[in-house]
Amino acid sequence: MEQKLLKKIDTYKQDVIDLQTHMIACPALSPQEGGKGENQKAVYLLSVLKQMKFDEVSVINVKDPKAEGGIRPNIMAKYYGENKRKTLWVMAHMDVVPAGDLSLWKTDPFKAVVKGDKIYGRGSEDNQQGLVSGLLAVKAMMDLGVRPPCNYALLFNADEEMGSEYGLLSILKNHIHLFGKEDEFLVPDGGIADGTMVEVAEKNMLWAKITVMGKQTHASTPKAGSNANRAAAYLIVTLDEQLHKKFNKKNNLFAPEVSSTFEPTKREANVPNVNTIPGREVLYLDCRILPCYTNKEVLAEIGKIAKQIEKKFNVKIKIEAIINDVSKPTDPAKQVVQLTQSAVRAVYKNKPRIMGVGGGTVGAYLRNVGFPAVVYSKLDETMHQPNEYSSIKNTLGDAKVFALVAMRFK
Repeated sequence: MEQKLLKKIDTYKQDVIDLQTHMIACPALSPQEGGKGENQKAVYLLSVLKQMKFDEVSVINVKDPKAEGGIRPNIMAKYYGENKRKTLWVMAHMDVVPAGDLSLWKTDPFKAVVKGDKIYGRGSEDNQQGLVSGLLAVKAMMDLGVRPPCNYALLFNADEEMGSEYGLLSILKNHIHLFGKEDEFLVPDGGIADGTMVEVAEKNMLWAKITVMGKQTHASTPKAGSNANRAAAYLIVTLDEQLHKKFNKKNNLFAPEVSSTFEPTKREANVPNVNTIPGREVLYLDCRILPCYTNKEVLAEIGKIAKQIEKKFNVKIKIEAIINDVSKPTDPAKQVVQLTQSAVRAVYKNKPRIMGVGGGTVGAYLRNVGFPAVVYSKLDETMHQPNEYSSIKNTLGDAKVFALVAMRFK
């Protein structure tokens, strides 16, 4: 039966093109980015789900007065398995990022253009490729009259690109009862070109805003003030040296060369003229921390270093955590991890690796409330770029991976 499913999926090339064409024409942009939200795309997808005749389809509307109709829709569709008490979820998001500089596009970003294996358009790879793969995996089961051992369900989220306030976070906060304690998740929203990355862990993310307060004065009389710029410069160098030295452990879920990172990034403007010593500096630190450490430990060390700089330069330093996200790893022994790895190997004939990554995905929200989650796709990694495209071959390949996982999920 598995081979019949894989052969059936091979016949769905036109379905991939049709689904992508309709979705690309629905610019599901956040109101924060000048768009109307996901409503138009959700209406289209609901029509597709109705035609496919799922056993259950429901919509969770999260209120957003700035969006079309005042809501941000999230769609759930379930195809029953032999055991209805346990569900494998395939979760993708409907929203996309803006097109950006249109002069860099060779095609209209919101009109699908097919060139060989590639479908060009904003959102085609992020995250419509994964969404389509999830749909076609269950379409093959339906077309062949096959029921998997457990339920197979799709969850199409809103607002992933802007933080998931109107999407998964709202669902987990207000509707977590819709998920069973034994449910597990596949999230096709991250991957690499050779299709070998089976992602089960992410670094903790800490963004720190650091304000250095000295005393402004004329540059010709430096002793009359306290140079916040000099103090900030020393602080950055000291943080770079001491944080990397203290938090230097490795983690076997991540590549051997991967460690925690502490990068000074944004810096706000200070004084407008050259001959004034600034009395205030605001800088930012982007920390990606391996799970063997806590963000609390890192913040404490930053505070300790800041005290040294305060004393040395006669300044005051304020530290604020503007993002403080912790990501628990998924146990590699979990069924969804093992089945994904074996399915990828079977479909792509490669050597899939169970890995951790430095970036953040929506899978972290699931892991943090106790659900095993794997982030997997075979991507050409064109997301957020001009001339974004998805691969039809990858879309069908991932549909095969999801179908195999579903048929072996017990």
